[in-house]
Amino acid sequence: MTTSQPGRRDRRPGERGDLLDPLCPTRQLLDRIGTKWTSMTVKVLAEEAPDELRFAELRRRIPGISQKMLSVTLQSLVRDGLVTRRVEPTVPPAVHYRLTELGLSLEGPLAVLRIWAETHMPEINRSNRLADESPDD
Repeated sequence: MTTSQPGRRDRRPGERGDLLDPLCPTRQLLDRIGTKWTSMTVKVLAEEAPDELRFAELRRRIPGISQKMLSVTLQSLVRDGLVTRRVEPTVPPAVHYRLTELGLSLEGPLAVLRIWAETHMPEINRSNRLADESPDD
């Protein structure tokens, strides 16, 4: 249940948003946390919790992610308070990342979504094949 009204900007702190309201910041948050790279990054960091991982190790553990995309993903997670970043003043600097308590609380819902996707991928693939094979109307 949401407590806001579409277009309303005068929400009180702690009041839930309305996902269907185009002005609701929840939409932007879901855009950020709903990416495959965010899901994979949170998963890898959760596997190490409460320990930290260095940038290079994170990149090794997330197949297919570019240095730029990992950097952008981590910046977003740090900005949202889901990940902490620690820099050692070495040459070159050693940068370490760790999930915050808030970030750890995100792992459960993301894990459920990953499990759903892995479980239902054969059905989705079958549906896509049928759609590709059917004549256009």
